[in-house]
Amino acid sequence: MIQPRSCSILSSYPLPDTQALERALREEVEKNRRKIVVLDDDPTGVQTVHDIYVYTDWTLDSLRRAFAAPERLFYILTNSRSFTEEETAKAHTEIARRVDQVAKETGMEYLMISRSDSTLRGHYPLETQLLRQVAEEENSWKMDGEILCPYFKEGGRFTLNNIHYVRYGGTLVPCAQTEFAKDKVFGYTSSDLREYIQEKTGGAFPAREVKSISLDSLRTLDYDRILEQLMQVSGFGKVVVNAVDDCDVEAFAVALYRALERGKHFTIRCAAALVKAVGGISSQPLLRREQMVAPGTSRGGIIVVGSHTQKTTAQLEELKQLRGIDFLELDSDKVLVPGALEEEVARVVRRCGEQIARGVTCCVSTRRALLTCPGDTDETILARGMAISDAVQRCVGQLPVAPAFVVAKGGITSSDVGTKALKVRRAKVLGQIRPGVPVWQTGPESAFPGVPYVIFPGNVGEVSTLREAVEILLG
Repeated sequence: MIQPRSCSILSSYPLPDTQALERALREEVEKNRRKIVVLDDDPTGVQTVHDIYVYTDWTLDSLRRAFAAPERLFYILTNSRSFTEEETAKAHTEIARRVDQVAKETGMEYLMISRSDSTLRGHYPLETQLLRQVAEEENSWKMDGEILCPYFKEGGRFTLNNIHYVRYGGTLVPCAQTEFAKDKVFGYTSSDLREYIQEKTGGAFPAREVKSISLDSLRTLDYDRILEQLMQVSGFGKVVVNAVDDCDVEAFAVALYRALERGKHFTIRCAAALVKAVGGISSQPLLRREQMVAPGTSRGGIIVVGSHTQKTTAQLEELKQLRGIDFLELDSDKVLVPGALEEEVARVVRRCGEQIARGVTCCVSTRRALLTCPGDTDETILARGMAISDAVQRCVGQLPVAPAFVVAKGGITSSDVGTKALKVRRAKVLGQIRPGVPVWQTGPESAFPGVPYVIFPGNVGEVSTLREAVEILLG
C-alpha cells in the first residue's frame, strides 16, 4: 500500500525561472489561433478562471456565438457526472459533432478539454473516447493521445511520481485511500495514475505504456524533453502530468502548444488548473461583496446544500455557527414515497420566500445520511440522486422573490440549480469568492438576472470555507 506523505514535500522542489516561464507561455498562447472548448461535467470547473463565459446548452446558435466571441476559451456545462452512460454518450457525441461543424464554418481549429473531478470521479474513459471517435470520423487526422492531469492546488490535489494525492491538513493521502475513491458510481482502487488508466480502460492501455511527464523536466523548463515525449505519442496513447504547483502545468502547457504546432492532436482530461494554464488566464484577487451583490439589496440570500461528503457535512455544521441564518432541512428521504417530496419542497419554498423577503438568508440542506436501498445499482443510485437534486433546485427555482445571492454546495446540486432553477443559458465567470469556489453572474435570460451564483464544490475547502464565503456575501 502506498503510504501517506507530509505536505512538506510540496515545497521541496526548486522553483523554475518564473519570468522565463511566463514569457514562454505568453508567447505560445498569443500565437495560438485555436478556440479552446472546455466540456465541464459539473459547474465547478471554472474554479480557476475569470472573465470568460459558460454555456449551459450546446445548440448551434450558442456554439456559433462562442466561436465568434473574442475570448479564446469557453466552457460548455454538460453536467454529465449526473448522467447515465447512455446519456453521457449522447451528449458528448452531439457536442463533438456540432463543435466540429461550427469550427469548419468559421475556419478555426479547436482543442477539446474534458474538465472533470480532481479526485478522479466521472465517466472516464467514456467521454474522451467519444471525443476521439467523433474527431476522427469528421477529420482526416488521427487523435495521437490523451493527457491526464488532475492536479488542482486550491482543492489540495497533487500528483507526485505519478501518485495522485488528496491533502488532509498537513498530510497527503493517496487518492484511492480517500472517501472519493469509494464513490458508489465512479469508485476506483489505484492511486498511481498509470494504474488508474489501466484499471479504467480494462487493460486496453497498460500502465507500463503510459508516458509520464516528470516534475524534474517541468521544474527545469526542459521543454525539448517534454516535447520529445509528446511527439512520440500515437494510437491515442496516454500521458500523465505530474504537478504540485501552477508553474508545473504552465511549463507543460508551453510544450503542449509546441507539439500542437507540429501537428500532434490530443484530448485532455484534467481538473481546473491545466485549463487556466492552457487558456493563458491571469490570476486575480478573491472577490469582495461589492463585486458580486448589487448595492442597496435588502433581501436575504439562499444557500442550498446537497453534497453528502464528510467535508460538506463538517462545513455545514460550521456554517450553523453564524447567527441570523434560517436553517431548514429538506427531508430528502421522502423521495421513496410518491408525492411526498413535492409536498416537502412546497413547505420549504413557502418558508424561504417569507424569510428572504424580510431580509433573512436561508440555508436548505438535505439529510446528511446518504440514502441507500436494498438491490441498489449504479443506475438506481444516480436516478434517486437526480430526483433529490431536482427537489433541491426547486427550492430555489420556485422562490416567489429574487434572492440577493445564491450558493449551491455540491456538483450535481449546483448544476441543477444553475440550469433548472436559475435557467442560465450563458453566464459570466466573475472569479472566485474563496480558493476553488467560483462565482457566476447570471445572464439576462435567467430567472433572477444579474444575481451572483456561488458554485461551491462538495470536495473543496477547509471546514471554515463555506462559512467564510457566506460571511463575505452577507457583508
